Amino acid sequence: MPGLHDPDRAAARSPQFDDELLGLDPDDPDAQAFAAHLDRMQRQRPAFTVEGYLAGVGDFAESANRARGPRRWGAVLVAALLLAVAAYLVWDALMFVITTWL
Repeated sequence: MPGLHDPDRAAARSPQFDDELLGLDPDDPDAQAFAAHLDRMQRQRPAFTVEGYLAGVGDFAESANRARGPRRWGAVLVAALLLAVAAYLVWDALMFVITTWL
């Protein structure tokens, strides 16, 4: 079987199959999805930095894209509310600056 020890295939495979999912078929879509889930759960990143916060926003966007039905609409609602609050704060700050300088 020439494809089993292909370096490109091994590089694309999650390391979870060597540690946590030993014995499962790496070509099984369900096992691949579970390995991706474990990779996301075990990710380590800085907690109180701008990069950490942006990574958290990226995780939220990825999970919202995977969601279906009411969960997706809930994520859209949360994002819309955050954008509305940000727009209000920018408007309020702009009005404060304009009324102070004029």
